[in-house]
Amino acid sequence: MEIIQIVALSLIASILIVLVREDRPEIALQMTLVAGIIIFLRIMNQIFAVIEFLKDLSQKANIDNLYISTIFKIIGISYIAEFGSQICKDAGSSSIASKIEFAAKIFILVLSLPILMAVMNLILKILP
Repeated sequence: MEIIQIVALSLIASILIVLVREDRPEIALQMTLVAGIIIFLRIMNQIFAVIEFLKDLSQKANIDNLYISTIFKIIGISYIAEFGSQICKDAGSSSIASKIEFAAKIFILVLSLPILMAVMNLILKILP
């Protein structure tokens, strides 16, 4: 199972990072980044499999492609922002991490506006 490999890599990286952080904090941060990127690359196949499954499901359900692509973008923004935020927190920059999270919320709000407008139009059509 790949999760065992990912957990093993994470534990080894964490131990090395703790050992290195005392003497060379800049290298510890770089090791954290590299470990995170390696883990992300290891799960890319699963991410693409989920995306393909959801695309097929949305086509079978006759859901407009605009909505599905918007949802994928929102999910991507949230994952990328969470990754960046956690890296900043690990580096001791929690104020920058909170700004990344705030920016992600704004981007998600902007992306969701067309969906909100479609829902509002649907409600207005239903109401007499």
